[in-house]
Amino acid sequence: MTETIAILDFGSQYSQLIARRVREAHVYGELLPWNAPQSDIEALTPKGFILSGGPLSIYEEGSPKLPEFVLASGLPILGICYGMQALTYALGGRVAASEAREYGLAELEIIAPSDLLNVEDDLQVWMSHGDRIESLPSGFNVLAKTANSPMAAISDETRRYYGLQFHPEVNHTPSGRDILKKFVIDICGCSGDWTPQSMIKDAVARIKAQVSDAPVLSAVSGGVDSSVATALVREAVGSQLTAVFVDTGLMRQDESAWVEKAFGEHFGKNLRVIEAAETFFSKLKGITAPEEKRAVIGETFIRLFEATAKRLSSPPYLVQGTIYPDVIESRAPEREHAHRIKTHHNVGGLPEAMDFELVEPLRYLFKDEVRTVGEALGLPLALVHRQPFPGPGLAVRCLGEVTPGRIEKLRQADAIFVTALERAGLLHSGSMKPEVGGTVAQAFAVLLPVKSVGVMGDQRTYEETIALRAVTTEDFMTADWARLPDDLLARVASQIVNEVTGVNRVVYDITSKPPGTIEWE
Repeated sequence: MTETIAILDFGSQYSQLIARRVREAHVYGELLPWNAPQSDIEALTPKGFILSGGPLSIYEEGSPKLPEFVLASGLPILGICYGMQALTYALGGRVAASEAREYGLAELEIIAPSDLLNVEDDLQVWMSHGDRIESLPSGFNVLAKTANSPMAAISDETRRYYGLQFHPEVNHTPSGRDILKKFVIDICGCSGDWTPQSMIKDAVARIKAQVSDAPVLSAVSGGVDSSVATALVREAVGSQLTAVFVDTGLMRQDESAWVEKAFGEHFGKNLRVIEAAETFFSKLKGITAPEEKRAVIGETFIRLFEATAKRLSSPPYLVQGTIYPDVIESRAPEREHAHRIKTHHNVGGLPEAMDFELVEPLRYLFKDEVRTVGEALGLPLALVHRQPFPGPGLAVRCLGEVTPGRIEKLRQADAIFVTALERAGLLHSGSMKPEVGGTVAQAFAVLLPVKSVGVMGDQRTYEETIALRAVTTEDFMTADWARLPDDLLARVASQIVNEVTGVNRVVYDITSKPPGTIEWE
C-alpha cells in the first residue's frame, strides 16, 4: 500500500506545488478539497495532513474550516498560511487581520529549533498573507518570526501539529523542500517508497482490477501521455489491448508517419490507424470558439472509437492519457473551488453518453512523473521526451476557423520554428546555453486570425500573423517564456514570412503561466 499524505486544498494558487514537493520526497501526496467526504480521505489511509493556503480570512462567515475528523485522526498536521490559521482557529487560538500585509520575500528568524525547523541560521521565506495569529492555542509554542509576523512558525510537538505562515512549497523559499521533506519523512514517518517502480506497480494493479479480462482500446496520439498510458495498460493486460491512432488531419508535420512507425514497432498488429481528416474538418467547419472546438473534437473521437470498437468485438474500456494538470485546468469535481481554465478534450470535452468506461492510469501524475514512468517501462527516450502535443492537435493552435488551408499554413510555420530550435541545440538537448535561461520544454507556432499590412516585392500584402511560443517549465503547471537568442528568432521569422504563403508577420509570446496558459486555446 502506497504511503499517502492528504493535502487539503483551501484554494491557494500554490496547492498543486505542495503535492509536487511531497512527491519529490518520494512520498505520494494527493490533493483533495478541504470539504471532501471523510470516507474519501480515510480511504487513502494517510500518514499525515497538510493544509494549504487560501484567499479568504478564517474569521469570515462562510470561510472554509478545518474538518473535525482531521483533528480526531491523531495524525500529524502541517498548516501552511491559511492552513495554519485554520488549524489555530479550530484549536481555540485567535486570528486577526494584520496591520501590515506581508507579501514577497521575508527574513525568518528562528526562535526555537524543532523537529520541523531544526536550523540555526535564519531563513529567507516567501510570504503572502493579510492575516496573522494573535494568540496561540493551548500547547503551542512559537518557532520563528518575521518583522511583520511574530508567530510565523508554530508547533505543538506533543500532538505533532505545525503551522507555517510562509509558503515552503515555492522556489522563493530555498529551504522549503527540506522543511516539507522533514514533515513527511521524519514527522509523519513515511519511508519514501513513491518511485517509478511503485507508480507502475500501483497502476498495473488498478488497471487489472478495473478491466479484468475484457478487451481494451487505447487512444494514441504520439504524445508522451497517451504513449505512457498505453504502455502501462499493455503491461497490465497484454494482448487484451488494441492501440488506435486517429489521423485527424490536425497533426504536426510528418506526425502521422512518425506515430505509425514508432507504435508499429512496439504494438505490431495491435495498432489500428483510422484516416479521419475529412470527418474532423467537416465537423469543425464554421466553429471558432475554443471550448466548442474541444467539445466537437472530443465527441468525434469517441464516435470514431465506438465504431472501431464494434468492429473489434466491442471493447468496453477506453484508455486515455489524462494527467493531473488536465484534471485541474478542466475543473474536475475533485477541486470544486478551482476555476475552469479550459476543457481538455480527454477530461471535460467528452460526451456524457458513450459506450466506454475510461481507463486513466496517469490521472494523478504530473508530466515529469509520467516521463519517469515511461523511462522505467523501457519506452524509447525519443518518445518519452517528445514535446507535449494537445489532444485536439493543431485545432487549438489555429485560432479562428479550422480549415485544411489554415492548418497547413500553421503546420509549415511550426515545423520551421521547431527545426530551428533543434538545430541550435535548444530543444530536447537536456541543457541550454546559459544566456538562454533554461531548457525549452515546449515550443510551437500559433496561427492568429489577425491580418496586417505588409510589403513583399514592392507590393502591398494583407495576410495573417504567426505567434511563436517557447516555454521553460518543470511540471507544466507553471511556466516561463524562454529567452531565445534574438538572431534565432530573426532567422525563423524571416523564413516563415518568405516560405509560408499567407503569412506576413511573426510575433513572439513573452507571457508566463500564470497569467497565461501554455496553449493559446
